[in-house]
Amino acid sequence: MMTYVIPTRDRPSRLRETLHAIEALGDHACCGGAEVVVVDNASTERLVLPWSLRSGVAVKEVLLNENLGAAARNHGAAAADPRSAWIVMLDDDSFPRGLGFAPRLAAMPSDVGAVSADIFLETRDGGVKRESGGLPEVFVGCGVAIRREVLRTVGGYDPSFGYYVEEYDLAARMLLAGWRVVFDPAFRVTHAKVAGGRDMDVILKRLVRNNGWVAQRYAPEGARAAELREVCRRYRKIARKEGALSGYGAGLAELRETIGAQARREMSAELWDRFTGLAWARRTLLRAYARTPFATAEVVDEGKNAWAVKRALQEMGVRLTGYGEDAEVRVIGTLSPGPMLDALHARTQASYPGGPRLLAPWDGPLTDGMTERTPARVERAVTGRAA
Repeated sequence: MMTYVIPTRDRPSRLRETLHAIEALGDHACCGGAEVVVVDNASTERLVLPWSLRSGVAVKEVLLNENLGAAARNHGAAAADPRSAWIVMLDDDSFPRGLGFAPRLAAMPSDVGAVSADIFLETRDGGVKRESGGLPEVFVGCGVAIRREVLRTVGGYDPSFGYYVEEYDLAARMLLAGWRVVFDPAFRVTHAKVAGGRDMDVILKRLVRNNGWVAQRYAPEGARAAELREVCRRYRKIARKEGALSGYGAGLAELRETIGAQARREMSAELWDRFTGLAWARRTLLRAYARTPFATAEVVDEGKNAWAVKRALQEMGVRLTGYGEDAEVRVIGTLSPGPMLDALHARTQASYPGGPRLLAPWDGPLTDGMTERTPARVERAVTGRAA
């Protein structure tokens, strides 16, 4: 059995659509049944929920007296049926696209503490792109299955984060406790994210502060200062793009005030490399190099932890080329699974015979371990259908 946990606040119509989408999945007999726990984050009006969906999936409600942000998920997990081995964390605007993932959860190795979903967003022009965020062993909150046992032993979501980056903090504690996080391309989630009503100053404030907290809490002493600089650099760039420098500055000021209060749980260098994705980039690119060596590389479509991709290449003795200079290979420059897969797909479709080899820096999201450009195989791995 498994439990869907859905926090919500003042979005009853959106929640209703999500419940209808879960209802359409059927009775969940393939995994021994399911239930939905809706956690009301102190909505201004009381929700009216059914006792069960028409598919037979039971619905529970947990009412909170204050808005706890993402930590409301802890209360949902606590209310779950004791028979549920897995807690599937969703938002009130996200839902699985099918149940193919459900039997796979039961077959996961015993050291897997969380399973990340492949999360899809609908674009304004009617297209589809993947959710940004996450890393090889860091999940995105609106689409992840977590063992109930893990939430009990590592302590759940930290309420001080509110929203944003709380998944990184929880994933870090999972790794420290000896668990693994894996990405399963069979676990496909639609995130019907509402574009409006997003205050980018508030978002950047939280991103700077919360990412800084994670670096302060878990980075090895030798990497902590560099990681904090990277946090500042990355979110200053995003703030400029989004016109949210005021929020960035407020977040930086709050980080300075609170950083000393963050309890250190320093990771080993090996564990930190897993957490940042550097270990995955090293392994994947070394495999590609072993198949066909290359001396030069161009890093393209840079995103989350592009520095780790570049470092892995440089450690191999590969020279990174400059602007306009030809390279033997092109390497996707992000370790965030969604943007990496989208970039790999787009560049594969635009490829031409005789062009540079195209490499992914991480093969975890690809069903057959393929990391190099092979159009038909990339199409199957990235979209789930033949080219």
